[in-house]
Amino acid sequence: MPDPLLSAPLMPVTPAGWFAAPLGRYVLERELEYVDHAVADVFGFNALQLGLPEHDFLRASRIPLRSRVAPAGPVDLRADFLDLPVASHSIDLLVLPHVLEFSPNPHQVLREVQRVLMPEGHAVILCFNPRSLWGMRRLFNRTPGAYPWNGRFIHLPRLKDWLSLLELDVMAGRTGCYLPPCSQVKWIERFGFMEHAGDRWWPIAGGVYFLHVIKHVRGMRIIMPRWREQVARRRNLAVVPKAQSNDEPAAARDVGNVP
Repeated sequence: MPDPLLSAPLMPVTPAGWFAAPLGRYVLERELEYVDHAVADVFGFNALQLGLPEHDFLRASRIPLRSRVAPAGPVDLRADFLDLPVASHSIDLLVLPHVLEFSPNPHQVLREVQRVLMPEGHAVILCFNPRSLWGMRRLFNRTPGAYPWNGRFIHLPRLKDWLSLLELDVMAGRTGCYLPPCSQVKWIERFGFMEHAGDRWWPIAGGVYFLHVIKHVRGMRIIMPRWREQVARRRNLAVVPKAQSNDEPAAARDVGNVP
């Protein structure tokens, strides 16, 4: 019986070609389902999708201004992810579908994400999981430059550490695509039962993991000195005698004149 992981024809080299293939379509459906749910209740004015401009990961967003950013392709803004031409603290929502594992400096990409996000802004990150059957498949890649096996898959604990250093807090997350990375439709259908069992039996071994993070800005309260109380304590006021009423007896008023 041939190995379903290795008997398939050569994988497409480009991301567009891979996501058009059966396995890529399978992954794309599950990723869009997760992103649709994550961004539906995020409100604001500006949203950006970094990477994979051929697919609309912001289709379920209610934010009016939605743009796709990439170095090439059908984009609204052509830019390098390492140095985004976007004003700081101006974006309410960012979606990063498989950007970090194919970047020469993923940590710098996250710095740019932290910079352009508004306080309480949201970001949804999608990455391939090295601790999975997909990570094992990457070790047997026979086609140099073939997507996605040419990427540097990032371990989830490491990514969480990077996010914590940048004060990007993880709100929610999960993994998906538990089946082996088969390229043929018949094998994808046969291993379909693993998708339903994965969340229960091996929740950390999905081929793809999703993270929903938010930029929390730690507030501070300026404690001002109590100037009035300090001035009041420094005052040395003389005691003022109580004014006497004309209705008091004359003897009481003249008591000070008695020798």
